[in-house]
Amino acid sequence: MTHIAVVDNHGQFTHLEQRALRDMGVDVELIDNTTPPAEIEADGLVLSGGPDMDDIGNCPDYLDLDVPVLGICLGMQLIADELGGRVGGGEYGGYADVTVEILDDEDPLVGSLAPETRVWASHADEVKEVPEGFACTATSDVCGVEAMSDTERDLYGVQWHPEVAHTEEGEEVFENFLAVCERAAPTQ
Repeated sequence: MTHIAVVDNHGQFTHLEQRALRDMGVDVELIDNTTPPAEIEADGLVLSGGPDMDDIGNCPDYLDLDVPVLGICLGMQLIADELGGRVGGGEYGGYADVTVEILDDEDPLVGSLAPETRVWASHADEVKEVPEGFACTATSDVCGVEAMSDTERDLYGVQWHPEVAHTEEGEEVFENFLAVCERAAPTQ
């Protein structure tokens, strides 16, 4: 069974990420972002959202664990920031219901979603430029980079919150990430 660690960046929806995965039958644990990387044994990591880019603990080191990573909101921003992208303040600010356009129907994370889908997202901060090796895979009228993927390194991010009821196809995002983790898992 696939084991996922949800990294707690002290966001208000982190417990919902863990619950959504648990409700899907996933072996999931919630870990603090100060957990030493050597103590993490997981087939994939979810970097949760959170209020503060200055409070990301060991998250940059987790990108070197050679397991798939899904960054949600702040989690996506820290991936971009750490790997050479650019993050800045959003023009529209707080939480809102947003229609995103999927740009790559072959993308393992968001490609199976409807060409336009409704999501719940915060745009206080957002990725302005994706790092080298990443592709922007979803956009909206509110934010140029709503999702990004580096399929070579299995690093993914969404600006929106797939774990909340306001997001139409949130469970499918998690299912797609689990498929990436299963594909990437070493054979025994």
